[in-house]
Amino acid sequence: MSEFAQGTVHVAGEDLKSALQSREDVLALWQGLTPLGRNEFICWVDDAKQPATRQRRIGRTVEELLEGKTRPCCWVGCIHRTDKPPGRWQQAVLIDAPARRRR
Repeated sequence: MSEFAQGTVHVAGEDLKSALQSREDVLALWQGLTPLGRNEFICWVDDAKQPATRQRRIGRTVEELLEGKTRPCCWVGCIHRTDKPPGRWQQAVLIDAPARRRR
């Protein structure tokens, strides 16, 4: 078997990796995604604040891969990429607003 494919910025945690490797069909779908597609799923899972949410997202990742999806549903995209600046909406809602709340 080839090496487990990761994202462009993010590395899959052991829990996500284990879920994806538990079924050959799911692993094949994962390995067939583009690096950016894998990165989006990993970022979405990693963005969960509660362990229960993380587990739910891992389950949904498997389901969505089996449905043929190549990006997580309802996810605006990874804001951690350095190859492109965040869009205006991402900057305002995902970066600036949380920073203001922390002050």
